[in-house]
Amino acid sequence: MRMRFSVVLMAICVFGVGSRASAQVAETMMPEQSAAKAKHILDQLVDAMGGQAYLQVRDTDCTGRLAQFEHNGDLSGYTNFRDYWRLPDKNRTEYEVKGAKGGLLGVLIGQIPFKGGTIIELYNGDEGWTMDRGGVSEQPTTNVTDFKEQTKRDIDNVLRFRLKEEGMVFRYGGTDLIDMKQVEWVELVDREDRTFRLAVLQSSHLLARSVVITRDETTRERTEEVTYYGNYHLRGSVMAPLQVERRRDGRRLFQAFFDTCSFDQHFPDDFFTKASLEKKYLEAYSKKDRDKAAKQREKEDRNN
Repeated sequence: MRMRFSVVLMAICVFGVGSRASAQVAETMMPEQSAAKAKHILDQLVDAMGGQAYLQVRDTDCTGRLAQFEHNGDLSGYTNFRDYWRLPDKNRTEYEVKGAKGGLLGVLIGQIPFKGGTIIELYNGDEGWTMDRGGVSEQPTTNVTDFKEQTKRDIDNVLRFRLKEEGMVFRYGGTDLIDMKQVEWVELVDREDRTFRLAVLQSSHLLARSVVITRDETTRERTEEVTYYGNYHLRGSVMAPLQVERRRDGRRLFQAFFDTCSFDQHFPDDFFTKASLEKKYLEAYSKKDRDKAAKQREKEDRNN
């Protein structure tokens, strides 16, 4: 046992020295060399994800389970969901719930007790709407702003659309060990000073982790958002991570377990519009539910 422990400890120490040496080498590379190395690794990543088939994806349709977390980080349950994208900035997520308050779902429905049914969050560029038992309503401006920011941070959007943006800086960050797997770090900095750090597996060239670092323009407070990717499977000609988890400053935001993912489904033209939600509302809820919701809205309008 002592011998095995010593061997493991030695391996950890040796790798720690190697990681520091790799980082030092990366720091001493000329900017042109560092950028070329970073772009080469990104090319390998795109090829591993499916090459041109991956780059040309515009419509995605994924189903799975979404973990819900309390404010203290404890798991409170799972929600079945279906997530549709028309890249880069149209998203429709449908949740089927039995009733919840708090956690991620509580955020989605504004911390209002919900008796269950279908909730849909839809964003289309500068617009957004929510459909629930109460009907279809406009998303708050802050939610739309947050969504637009997330599309700029989304790594799939970065790889498909943003790498050729003017002012994008590329750097090589050296090798590292993540979950006992060798990775190479690539760092990108965009014109608005977002820093993206991508950990790419040396064995498969797939993405293991992404880190997005931003600073508040007013307070200069630093925010670090880390996304973990795993359980890759080939779906058609594209590799898809079927397990994704995201944390912000150490706090878990969500964890998704995807059952299926398909690409380029060619959704109807009105699929990402308010009209489509109003049609869905008529299908999803009974006349009794709709009449009750209308009376509740009238009562709130009078009180306001």
